[in-house]
Amino acid sequence: MTLDLATFAKEKGVKYFMVSYTDLFGAQRAKLVPAQAIADMQEDGAGFAGFASWLDMTPAHADMLAVPDPSSVIQLPWKPEVAWVASNLVMEDELVDQGPRNVLNRLIGEAEAQGMHVKTGVEAEFFLLTPEGTEISDPYDTAEKPCYDQQAVMRRYDVIAEICDYMLELGWGPYQNDHEDANGQFEMNWEFDDALRTADKHSFFKFMVKSVAEKHGYRATFMPKPIAGLTGNGCHVHISVWDKDGKTNVFADKDMELGLSARGRTFLGGIMKHASALAAITNPTVNSYKRINAPRTMSGATWAPNTVTWTGNNRTHMVRVPGPGRFELRLPDGAANPYLLQSIIIAAGLSGVKTQADPGKRHDIDMYAEGHTITDAPRLPLNLLDALRQYEADPELMSAMGEGFSRAYLKLKHQEWNAFTSHFSQWERENTLDI
Repeated sequence: MTLDLATFAKEKGVKYFMVSYTDLFGAQRAKLVPAQAIADMQEDGAGFAGFASWLDMTPAHADMLAVPDPSSVIQLPWKPEVAWVASNLVMEDELVDQGPRNVLNRLIGEAEAQGMHVKTGVEAEFFLLTPEGTEISDPYDTAEKPCYDQQAVMRRYDVIAEICDYMLELGWGPYQNDHEDANGQFEMNWEFDDALRTADKHSFFKFMVKSVAEKHGYRATFMPKPIAGLTGNGCHVHISVWDKDGKTNVFADKDMELGLSARGRTFLGGIMKHASALAAITNPTVNSYKRINAPRTMSGATWAPNTVTWTGNNRTHMVRVPGPGRFELRLPDGAANPYLLQSIIIAAGLSGVKTQADPGKRHDIDMYAEGHTITDAPRLPLNLLDALRQYEADPELMSAMGEGFSRAYLKLKHQEWNAFTSHFSQWERENTLDI
């Protein structure tokens, strides 16, 4: 039975709903709707001008309606009179094909039609910076090896504990929080879930972390490489596929290499086959490639891949298989759109299963120390333009993601790249003014 949001408001004391959607660039958009009006909004949607956010639309387009999905509703733990609800985009009674949540819903349906129920978990890393965003918030967080720093995580206890308390309250099953490998960087983990629920939680998590950080006088960022010389913000994804009832992990087979079943291998094969094109979605900004192709960081490792390789329990590769029945994709970064991230994984995986793709040779070397010895593995794109070109050169993946979505995404991302290249930078002034 569909949850009635008006009844939810009365029972929970909710005064306002944030009817929210995520645009192509991962920006979250919302209207604040009083509870008295939510019944109409649940049926008809809240009206938006699509052109006003990062969607490929013009001012002449009809109203775009964000129709709330009641199953996604979350009462804000830090402001219980407000509830957030994810929405599906509709225009003139048709689903908007470039809407990221719509793309994901369609691909989930395609997977389920093949008896595959995709479950994922994300590891969303973030920095706590000063309000200006120019430096880390903790002046004492200066260790050369800051990962798991006990003192540093306790100096930000108020922020981290508050966020974790809220996840406990929401029933997300958070199970660990830590100071990450960069000064000022943190990671918080919660239990894996169905791909759509993980995407909704991921979207809300970013909103929650930023809100709580602002409340405490800090600025949280998921930007892939916000501080030069420090490890960047990854967003690793753990992937498994279950049967149609969601009870049996079909990726698990104790008799196969690393406990990964034949179907799991072909799903992984799809990820490997399309990896370079994946980067256009998993690493969607100019800044993303300062993480992937970063030089040695202060801590001694970037923890980011730059080559298309897979391995067992080894963190120096693009994909690792840490245990039976699942694998971890280490390519994505903090800028990834929560809905498109899940979509591209499913699209590539389904392609692999359909074509019985072979993931290729497994490598167990330390890629940071010995990666130069592997000469037959593709390098990941060096910049956003390369990634977009790789995506355009992969018609199978573009079709799987949807032609309407792909056209819109590529158009706007090429515009972004052109804006970047036309920008006159301080580096240019410093290095070429007197040539």
